[in-house]
Amino acid sequence: MAAKKDSDGSMNVDLEVVRELAGILDGAGLSEIEVEDGDRKIRVSRGGGGASAPVHAVAAPAPMPAPAAAPTTEVATASAPADDHAGAQKSPMVGTAYLAPDPDAANFVSVGDKVAEGDTLLIVEAMKVMNPIAAESAGTVKAILVENGQPVEFDQPLVVIA
Repeated sequence: MAAKKDSDGSMNVDLEVVRELAGILDGAGLSEIEVEDGDRKIRVSRGGGGASAPVHAVAAPAPMPAPAAAPTTEVATASAPADDHAGAQKSPMVGTAYLAPDPDAANFVSVGDKVAEGDTLLIVEAMKVMNPIAAESAGTVKAILVENGQPVEFDQPLVVIA
């Protein structure tokens, strides 16, 4: 396995195994992977979440920007193609995007709406905390690049404002 105790009781971690786990994590699009061998356990996670139980060895790979999600025809317009993200407001964290404050409410913004700097565009839920994403500048919403309830990655374009 990847970890064993030295004679002084300190942990000796096989970094190659940790790198392999990080590669599996990235390749499978997972946020966390954990392996166990008897009483030894290794967990590799992305996103900076805290450990919920004592873990013998933890390594977090550097966050990799995810490719931008392709917009759906419901939320994007022809004037803002999927590969044109100039003026895009990006996600400051990994989480779940919500376009409205609750399921029965209207969306915070729609394509064509004028927004002022500081207006709430959407919410990103991360670890049960609702984080409002505010407009960084005033302008007109040209495209909404995520769907309600869609998982988002750090630095993923969310809304195009011009």
